[in-house]
Amino acid sequence: METTGLRLARRMLAAVAAIALVSAFSAFSASSASSAAAEERFVMVSHGSDSNVWWNTVKNGMRDASEDFHVPVDYRNPPTGDTGDMVRILEQAAARNYTGVITTVPNFEMIQTGLAGVKAKHIPVITINGGPEQGMKLGAILHIGQPEYEAGKAAGERAKAAGIRSFLCVNHGADIQALWDRCKGFADAIGVDYKAATMDSGEDPTVIESKVAAYLRSHPDTQAILALGPDQAMGVLRGVHDAGKDGKIYVATFDLSPDILKAIQSGQLAFAIDQQPYLQGYLPVAAMAIAVRDKTTDPAHLVAALKSDKKVAARLEKYGLKPVYTGSTVSSGPSFVTRDNLAVVQQYAGSYR
Repeated sequence: METTGLRLARRMLAAVAAIALVSAFSAFSASSASSAAAEERFVMVSHGSDSNVWWNTVKNGMRDASEDFHVPVDYRNPPTGDTGDMVRILEQAAARNYTGVITTVPNFEMIQTGLAGVKAKHIPVITINGGPEQGMKLGAILHIGQPEYEAGKAAGERAKAAGIRSFLCVNHGADIQALWDRCKGFADAIGVDYKAATMDSGEDPTVIESKVAAYLRSHPDTQAILALGPDQAMGVLRGVHDAGKDGKIYVATFDLSPDILKAIQSGQLAFAIDQQPYLQGYLPVAAMAIAVRDKTTDPAHLVAALKSDKKVAARLEKYGLKPVYTGSTVSSGPSFVTRDNLAVVQQYAGSYR
């Protein structure tokens, strides 16, 4: 017959065993949840070369969203900006089974090829930079960027109002459709042939300087020059100086940097078109995290969630950023920076603006 002491001892052992089992199950569950979270990883693939510092602001946005939404994000790009290399990076992204892929679309056909493996594995895609048309055709769940033709046209309308009837578009990326769209928009606004008015300049500001100076010497009636990036704009300004045309050419550019703001302040640049690149880094990561969290690819749901999210709102307020939300896209620009509103963006230019 079992004694009272023995029965008590057995009950205590059973209780200890039960506690151990519950503890082990809890630890297993926590470990499983942690492993699941660890497996979530996004990749952002851009066409920006290593020398193009404009993309640093995009990367800053990406890193902030990675921190705010607790998901790691890899940034990948072709070092020289070669689109063929970008295709290979996208193919590698499919092989690495990322939870979500964020990409630019410098060339639709090539990026479509690069995303074939991603699409086959049903990995969600968000596109950034440029207008939404190409991204939507690729099956992106959301697009965040600037409608480039419309931005170029708005810039051209400003120039036309200032009396400009002829211009040179300095295109530093001849294989990037968005840059051609900028040139065409500007040309259409002032009524000229955009192809005849566009120079294939390459990215190197020193090369741009010599090409612009030579062009102005052989085309002395040129009234304006449109640069398509901040580094390239500085090369343009030096070329204008070399040609002896300081103060005689209406110069404008896309995108910001501290040097660009100084040039606006000094009157060398009429304006810069700000596409708020921080938004192109922050919002797609935030939207992809929301898509995974809420198990949805509905763009209306993602846009509504971005608009109402307190972390997103805090970042926008801190840096003075203003996206335009629509049903399935988010426009990050254009906005125009001139002498009149220069002080608003000076504090964060080159890092968050």
